[in-house]
Amino acid sequence: MAHPLNVAILGASGYTGAEAVRLITNHPKLKLTALTGHSRAGESFGDVFPSYRGAALPDLVKWDDVNWDDIDVAFACLPHGASQDTIAKIAPSVETIIDLSADFRLRDPDIYAQNYGRSHDAQDLLKGAVYGLTEFARDKLRGANLVACPGCYPTCSLLSLLPAAMGGMIDLSTVTIDAKSGATGAGRKATLGLSFTELAEGAQAYGVGNHRHAPEIDQILERVTGTKTCVSFTPHLLPMNRGEITTIYARLTPGVTVRDVRAAYLTRYKDEAFVHVEAPGVVPQTRHVRASNHCRIGVFADRSPDRVIIIGVIDNLTKGSSGQAVQNLNAVKGWDETTGLTLQPVFP
Repeated sequence: MAHPLNVAILGASGYTGAEAVRLITNHPKLKLTALTGHSRAGESFGDVFPSYRGAALPDLVKWDDVNWDDIDVAFACLPHGASQDTIAKIAPSVETIIDLSADFRLRDPDIYAQNYGRSHDAQDLLKGAVYGLTEFARDKLRGANLVACPGCYPTCSLLSLLPAAMGGMIDLSTVTIDAKSGATGAGRKATLGLSFTELAEGAQAYGVGNHRHAPEIDQILERVTGTKTCVSFTPHLLPMNRGEITTIYARLTPGVTVRDVRAAYLTRYKDEAFVHVEAPGVVPQTRHVRASNHCRIGVFADRSPDRVIIIGVIDNLTKGSSGQAVQNLNAVKGWDETTGLTLQPVFP
């Protein structure tokens, strides 16, 4: 086997960074060489995440203490804004950068500024970034230098929508996405709303009518269909650690049946390792994809024969973030996409 590639994880002290560590330690072609965590620099990874105590992992350092000339691949698990600034500095030295933030997802820097409250200052890099919804981006991923991993909500929503949208089977002006995620989707920070007593035994909508992931979903639907799109998207926070479910409602185009939609999904995903269409009547559940890179999709008839309901589930930290990031790297390098990702879902 060729020498493993040296990997650095930026922002390894957060949830997506820790998930990337979990997956990369099982990847035979990668070697964890550097872990950064600005506020935890100088600590061992096991001090930050006690489940890793005793593991042979690098200590956390600041990003500018890394010798980037020694790094082949960087996974950027940083907040938006910080990611583009850091990537711009390391890009000349690092061959492949997989960005898990929102900084390179939106092609229009003005839309980015409207949604994220700051200018995009790395537009030269933005122009060359590949949007990494792996199952629909393989032709562009091979050999890419910078990959923008989709957000968790767009990942689940688009995998659930694209076969029907690309086949002209639904009226895009009627698409409504009811999305729900576990608390890890909000990141690893101490805020009142994420404390146990504020979060447990309840559910809440947030970002109502203006969530940042909606323009990302619009962008991809418009790109693949050529139709101006503005989906109705409402996310909800559930009192669970990880997992995500999107329930999507849409009107069928004239002459299309729910059976036709389901047949199109079976055809599109029949050879995919990580996307599965459930048997008729089987409702996807987040517990069945927990801690895995899998997505499960169910297609259902609504009460009205001209409407369809499409339900998708993923683990927001794995397929919705770090797992898809590793899958994208595998595609960039021309490796089997399942490499390092064959762990089965955790149950219960």
